[in-house]
Amino acid sequence: MDKASASSFQCPIPTGRGNDSYDIFLSFRGSDIREKFADHLYQSLVNAGTIPISVFKDDKSIPIGEEFETQIFGAISRSKISIPIVSKNYATSKWCLRELVHMMDCRKRTSHIVLPIFYEVKISDVRYLEGEFGEAYHSRKKNYENKYIHDFEKALRDVSYLQVWKSGKFVDGPEGEFVQEVVDTVRSELRRHFQLDVTKDLVGIDGHVQKIKNWADIPVPHARMIGIYGMGGIGKTTLAKAIYNELSKVFVDRSKILDIRDKADRKGIPYVQNLLIKGILPDERKVSEVDDGVSLLNSRFKCKKVLILLDDIDGGKKGGEQLQALARERDWFMAGSIIIVTTRYQDVLDQSKFTVDYKYPMNTLDEVHSVLLFNRHAFRMNCSPRDFEDTSCEIISTMGGLPLPLVVVGSYLFGKTNPKVWIDTLKQLKEQPHEDVQGSLMISYEALKPRHKEIFLDIACFFIGETSKFAMYMWDDCGFHPSQGIEELKLRCLIKIGDDGELKMHDQLRDLGRSIVAQGQPPERRSRLWVYEEAFRVLMEKKVTYGTPFSSLLSHIPGTQRVEAISLHDFGPVQQYTSEQFKNLQSLRFLELGPAALSGDFNQVFSQLSWLRWSGIEPGSFSAANLHLPNLSVLQLPGNDMTEHWGGWSSIMVAKRLKVLDLAYSKYLKCTPDLSAFTELDILILKNCPQLEQVHPSIGNFKSLVSLDLSWCPKLKELPEGVGELKELKELNLHEACIIEIPVSIGSLRKLEKLDASLCRSLREIPISIGNLSSLKHLNL
Repeated sequence: MDKASASSFQCPIPTGRGNDSYDIFLSFRGSDIREKFADHLYQSLVNAGTIPISVFKDDKSIPIGEEFETQIFGAISRSKISIPIVSKNYATSKWCLRELVHMMDCRKRTSHIVLPIFYEVKISDVRYLEGEFGEAYHSRKKNYENKYIHDFEKALRDVSYLQVWKSGKFVDGPEGEFVQEVVDTVRSELRRHFQLDVTKDLVGIDGHVQKIKNWADIPVPHARMIGIYGMGGIGKTTLAKAIYNELSKVFVDRSKILDIRDKADRKGIPYVQNLLIKGILPDERKVSEVDDGVSLLNSRFKCKKVLILLDDIDGGKKGGEQLQALARERDWFMAGSIIIVTTRYQDVLDQSKFTVDYKYPMNTLDEVHSVLLFNRHAFRMNCSPRDFEDTSCEIISTMGGLPLPLVVVGSYLFGKTNPKVWIDTLKQLKEQPHEDVQGSLMISYEALKPRHKEIFLDIACFFIGETSKFAMYMWDDCGFHPSQGIEELKLRCLIKIGDDGELKMHDQLRDLGRSIVAQGQPPERRSRLWVYEEAFRVLMEKKVTYGTPFSSLLSHIPGTQRVEAISLHDFGPVQQYTSEQFKNLQSLRFLELGPAALSGDFNQVFSQLSWLRWSGIEPGSFSAANLHLPNLSVLQLPGNDMTEHWGGWSSIMVAKRLKVLDLAYSKYLKCTPDLSAFTELDILILKNCPQLEQVHPSIGNFKSLVSLDLSWCPKLKELPEGVGELKELKELNLHEACIIEIPVSIGSLRKLEKLDASLCRSLREIPISIGNLSSLKHLNL
């Protein structure tokens, strides 16, 4: 966008989005089309839906020069799509051409999309610099620095070979129709960024998707509900996600909630309502009561045509309450809305006040698809070797066409060439009725090594959706051999790892793990307590029992307690806990606290604790005495109001073995305390600390630090010179910090692989010592 055009486009970035990322970057020559086509397209884009598309605009107060350049190029890099509108005089602007060069470079290096529009110019004229377009370019070429000319002409040539839109005098049809075509294409491309993850090993699902889509395509004058029901492990969620992805192409407003049964149990129905509301209205206030959520949904969604996925609604009274709180009646939603519901219980659909228009029973796979799915996991191909053909067919027949057992049992048998193992597996499966999914899955679980069983149970109870790297430290402390264990669980299809390293697990496997922990025992006799109400009741009533721990790996000392991991995270008011309530938890290795205050003498109370996650700390006081954490590896204190003067720091400093310290989103922290006690620290996270001005010089003592995250700290102006002492550092993130200069000592970081100093707007100079970073693989300035 040339500078002359900037002031015409003053649309604020929609609230709820980050101020530094955009959907669209528009590039155009203002003198050609500022008040005509560009304005028409711009207004159509930002008003394309109830949640507008964010289109970059530069501020007219930015002077031409380095800062202007930084703003423009940064905006292109942070946009999903660039639209260069190549008009007759486009190439007479050096800035338009430099923008085009940067767009094409981003397209080559990243997933950035370039959708060019040729406005009243011929493609051949742009490609070969001929006609009026070529004449205009050559008239200005003499004013361009020689170092740019090659890149300018290459970018013009390259963009002419893309699939382009043509508008103006060289095409027929109203401009309004053309603009709408552009907007529709842009919306379609943007939706691809919001697709739900669906396994690539799908078999037999295309027919289901097409049936439901054909039904959904029939127009009706009201909102509709699709109910997909069937037993666990049969593929309801996979089908619903595939349908959601398919239908999302024609919906602007959409929201999905997966695993409602688990989320409602653990965090309550208001939490689930807030997830639904946030998907459609990201800036809406949070609700704390079910009735408040019902009123808000009823009043705010009436004028919205929405696509909603409500996955895994519970059965009986619980399921009824969940559905009533999320989609009670048809007139809550605008005509044309579609609500997709999955559940194991048909009766929930039958009793819904919102008439379920289309009940779709999820049936088992037929024989052909069962064989195909099993073979893909047991043999990593579509057919079975002749020697195993008969046995594999018998195994497949015992599982009644249920996808999940076919995948898990097939993965368990992969690589096993001894026929006796296959025959023993067949015998075990024959002892289980077809519908006993967990019985089939137990075969794979029981084949795990004892330590890897513990990892599986931890994930099932606490860590679905969590990053795996923090848990790895705890599991390593416990001697669970986590790297090997995670690979084994992945190989057996008992877990998956997401693109961002998050742990994923099918809800049937999650239920299996939790049932193994429960074993029909009351909460006070379990090793893990993951439901807040149960954990709170056990703690308040001091029902922790004596006896042999669930895990024989942690302790052989008689008289220790069963509870190894407990979550006391709630969204209510601050809860007071005393040392007396915890003193019997001698095997505790993971503790999650919500808004809480600790009081009393904690001497020897948390002697085995490896991971503490504590949010909602009371900043004004700290009355826990002797809070010693000698075996703590991971300490997370995110989103708290504490300052550097908080009374708890001295207690925490005793944790000499700490590997991870997470202080992200600390609202009032101005300076990090002296952390020199943490000589074994690997990861320090200080991102999104809005008041942070100084990092304590003691950081130079972290000889083993691998990752330092200081991103989004807008008041942090300098790094201590001691940063150069971090000889093991591999990642340094300074994104959006206010750093003025990078210390010369950074050149000593010979193991640094990633340095991100993007959007450090005050940074004026990079020390020449950066040339010494011999391991650097990723540099973002």
